[in-house]
Amino acid sequence: MPKEQLDLQTFAGLRHIIARLRAPDGCPWDREQTHQSLRPYLLEETAEALEALDEGDAAHLAEELGDLLLQILMHSQMAEESGDFTIDDVIASIAAKLVRRHPHVFGDARAETAGQVIEQWEDLKRKERGGEERESALDGVPSTLPALARAQAVQRRAVATGFAWENDEQAWEKLLEELGELRSAATPEERLHELGDVLFALTEVARRDGLDAEEAMRLSLRRFDTAFRAMEAALRERGQSFHDLATEEKLRLWREVRQAGE
Repeated sequence: MPKEQLDLQTFAGLRHIIARLRAPDGCPWDREQTHQSLRPYLLEETAEALEALDEGDAAHLAEELGDLLLQILMHSQMAEESGDFTIDDVIASIAAKLVRRHPHVFGDARAETAGQVIEQWEDLKRKERGGEERESALDGVPSTLPALARAQAVQRRAVATGFAWENDEQAWEKLLEELGELRSAATPEERLHELGDVLFALTEVARRDGLDAEEAMRLSLRRFDTAFRAMEAALRERGQSFHDLATEEKLRLWREVRQAGE
């Protein structure tokens, strides 16, 4: 039997490949997948795309965006098989939404600043709901977001309603208050509760300063990962381990590898 000729360069070709994988004579693994079974992969591929963005590696980003696109097409293919919707419906939905919510680009409305665009966007969303207000301003914030990212989204929604500190100093005072309560907490349950309050207050300080707490944590983890691996490599060359070092020696080695990496 001649080898199947596949179009590897077009969107239509990719759709055909995925449909072929899901066909009765396709791949057993792909045929077994459901919307629910693919949930972890959607989250994982999103995280890997974010990591590629942090690295600034264009080739890696292109690869990871392809993996993310695979997840979208797999879900769309399964929905088409069950008669729910097709990838064309997905494309038409987002295209119509973009045009509808950018009347300053595709219509006669005016929006000169990013703030005006956001205000207009929220107003258009309300109109799409028939003018009905949400029961809560926090409705619609996904519970599956990473905790810091969800905290930021919740805080943005709360601030939009007028629930906000009057100035940065008040936000800092709240953070210091929560740190004090964490330090004085007596039980594991209290410490867990207070730690959450500290992280939430710290996220608010970051938000007010225009910083993305989730991105800051990712970058910090990357720096720690790089430095820790460098420390491990240095110790291997010496025939040592962390157990062989006093605290001051560990700190000195940490400062050395951090300075070398700057």
